[in-house]
Amino acid sequence: MKPGVLLGFGEIMGRISMPGYLRLGQAMPGRVDVDFAGAEANSLALLASLGHDARLVTALPSNELGDACIAALRHRGVGTSAVVRTDAGRLGLYFLEKGAAQRPGNVVYDRSGSSIALTPGEAYGWERLLEGASWLHLTGITSALSEVASNANVLAAQAARSRGIPVSCDLNPRSKLWRWRPGTAPEGLAREQMLRLIPHVTHLVGGPEDLALMLGVAVDEARDGMESRELSWARAACAAFPWLEAVGMTRRHAPNASELEWSGFLLDARTGRHDEAPRDASGRPVSYPIRHVVDRIGTGDAFTAGLIHGWSTGADPAWAVAFATAASCLAHSVEGDACVVTRAEIEALMAGSGGGRVRR
Repeated sequence: MKPGVLLGFGEIMGRISMPGYLRLGQAMPGRVDVDFAGAEANSLALLASLGHDARLVTALPSNELGDACIAALRHRGVGTSAVVRTDAGRLGLYFLEKGAAQRPGNVVYDRSGSSIALTPGEAYGWERLLEGASWLHLTGITSALSEVASNANVLAAQAARSRGIPVSCDLNPRSKLWRWRPGTAPEGLAREQMLRLIPHVTHLVGGPEDLALMLGVAVDEARDGMESRELSWARAACAAFPWLEAVGMTRRHAPNASELEWSGFLLDARTGRHDEAPRDASGRPVSYPIRHVVDRIGTGDAFTAGLIHGWSTGADPAWAVAFATAASCLAHSVEGDACVVTRAEIEALMAGSGGGRVRR
């Protein structure tokens, strides 16, 4: 199945990262690394590299920062024809300290009043944008920005579903956001707004904690093994929201900020089949051992992109989750939010080539 245009709606920001493992107080004032990033744009960048017509729907300020951001998106192959330029608002920023050993990473947001937070959903022209589209990808982050952005997220999902277009959503909880309604606890606001969005979502990405916090899904935790835990949560989500077609999750065991055990899970709600990746030669589910994390940011977005690639092309679910898990594993080795790897590299890891030998 050849997909049409894949759309993603969400904010893209300036990423200000400290060189190496410096902390903010060590690096500033001084030289820092600047890029452009956002969860939806990260997923679209990988999808574009896989040959898809991937386009970002967002709002950016009508100034040189907006121009530079659009140039960066185009460089990564992401279409920008759906970007709304506005005199209202600014380019959001986030500042990143990478974690190391037992010190976790840290993100500081500076995105209040950004252009997408101020731009109403009607300004994007969804009827026109969805012509020829075969997929829409959203995240919970957009709803966390402002009431205007949350309403726009719901409007986008409604417009897509009214045309029979699948809608994927990565819950992406952000504990430092969800502050736009004074007097309402962030957890309560997140659940309220995500329960407005979920009726229009067909493919969901989010772990057990995300499902519990943002959607109120609950299961009996008295069971054995990680496999049964993930399956129970995914089934509970599908029981609570029976229109869901699939639920994907990553599994992460991180003894510290520099190391990780990484794997993936996917439930196809239409058939009840669940698949896990990676698997060893005997077919037993295992994990990718990551012994040196270069950059954690955007790795979940690479997983989501891999799933969308599989879903939108009608791939077998076992292959889709294996591809998504391998892509997101490799994303840990790449500096920056975007997963700058090739399909050949992903498929080589799927086939067991993970030794890291230099290619000459």
